[in-house]
Amino acid sequence: MNVLIYLIPAALFLALLGLGAFFWTVKSGQYDDLEGAKWRIFIDDDQDDHIPE
Repeated sequence: MNVLIYLIPAALFLALLGLGAFFWTVKSGQYDDLEGAKWRIFIDDDQDDHIPE
C-alpha cells in the first residue's frame, strides 16, 4: 500500500506531461492539414528534369 504514495503522483505527472504534449502539438499546427498528408505521397519530388541528355 505504501507504493501507491509514489505511483499516484508519478501517474498524474505522466498524464499531465502527455496532455501538455498534446496541447503543444495542437498549438503548433500539427493537425491542421489532415487531408494533405494522404495526397502528398503521390507527388513526385525526384524528377530528373535538370539532367542534360
